[in-house]
Amino acid sequence: MPGHRVPSVGISQEVESELSGSHRAPRGGSRAAARQARRAQARRRNQLIGAGAAVLILVGGGGIAAVNAFGGGDSGAAKSAAGDDKPSEDLLSDPKGLIDAPTAKSLTPAGSWAVSATADGSSAPDKSFVCQPQRFADPAGLRTWVRNFKNTTTKENAVQYVEVSNDSAAADKTYNTITGWLSTCSTPQVRLVASYTTAGLGKRGVVAVFGQPTGEKTSNFRTISVSTAGQATMVLEYDSTGTAVPKPDAVMNTAAAGLKRICEQPGANCSTGTPSASPALLPSNEAPGFMAPIDLPVLISVNKPWVSATTTTRNGTGCEKIDLKKAKAVSYKSLTYVTPDAQVPPEFGLDETLSRYASATAAGAFVTGIRKNVDSCNKSGLDAVTVKTTGTLSSGSLKGEAWKAAYDTGGGKVFTYRIGIAQNGSSAVYLTYPVLKGLDIGDKAFTEVLTRAAERAAEYN
Repeated sequence: MPGHRVPSVGISQEVESELSGSHRAPRGGSRAAARQARRAQARRRNQLIGAGAAVLILVGGGGIAAVNAFGGGDSGAAKSAAGDDKPSEDLLSDPKGLIDAPTAKSLTPAGSWAVSATADGSSAPDKSFVCQPQRFADPAGLRTWVRNFKNTTTKENAVQYVEVSNDSAAADKTYNTITGWLSTCSTPQVRLVASYTTAGLGKRGVVAVFGQPTGEKTSNFRTISVSTAGQATMVLEYDSTGTAVPKPDAVMNTAAAGLKRICEQPGANCSTGTPSASPALLPSNEAPGFMAPIDLPVLISVNKPWVSATTTTRNGTGCEKIDLKKAKAVSYKSLTYVTPDAQVPPEFGLDETLSRYASATAAGAFVTGIRKNVDSCNKSGLDAVTVKTTGTLSSGSLKGEAWKAAYDTGGGKVFTYRIGIAQNGSSAVYLTYPVLKGLDIGDKAFTEVLTRAAERAAEYN
């Protein structure tokens, strides 16, 4: 079967910079030069996640758990069926086992679905679903099927992508490759807005929802399920538009029906159950605790992916008065995220600093201190500073606040930043984002990024 694997690319080397912690020259001179240097250093792509090396981050209350091979552990329920050591070379030898139009109806009750195209491995497109960087996840597999659907009423689309490997062990590797594609997604202008691990969908599975804003309140959503069924690995993507993030149920139910059809094929050694989902973040290939590029905000005017680079830790834009040594941080580290291939000013980017403390109480004291500093900044007699709260976090172990701060340095120059600070247990995360003409994100979007950063922060050590 044709195809090739994408080579891993090395992590960018550490970049040293001398950025001013003062708000007096935050967007010119050394700051812009250092950001430009990091932009040059960051021209790389994230590595694909290797089989068995992924970390699963459970969300909701900040709990975390590591599992072997993203998407499920090696529990008794997840072990291969006894017949898996006798693979079938004829599984899905024709498209009769694929999802049909009536089955696709479970994606949405509105309108009617029709099969718009069916392709085998020889005629399948190079990219069939979101985040897919190459034609096949298993170039040595037996066969591949791609079936596209169109809802003629709602104008929505869906696609079923199935790779049949030589055996279940190869299917496991195929599954890991595809979930790795999702977690290191370099598709421009998409962001991971929700994700889950699933049970009852074959041996193991995940559902991820990627969003792309299309207006002030609406977004295009790509809800994608990845699951295994014996020798087969199945991807089901449902593309929709709306104001709210889609729930996983419709895609899970349709995926379950699709897996059932595969498992009913002659020679299939698999089974399905009742599908269920638990919230869980896709793993990050960044340093533990830091956001993945798929967590970063989407800007319509920036059609290039985010990339990270190391940077020095500073004391804020002026209001924050950050002193990590005085706060007795056990450890701290900073990354900057840039879009090195985009036509943007050199100072464009988002900075993230993580710090860990001896206890959640100590972390809370640090975050509370920063919140007080920023909240009172425009009341401290500095007429050149205007600060506005733009969002708050308060969910389980996640607590924090976001602001928009404008510094008037005279001569008609006003420098504006989005600032965020949040706590997750004994970890704290601090974000800064310069507001540039045509490159700002909304209050809600920045708060969502701060929330994601806080969720990830539980992994920092």
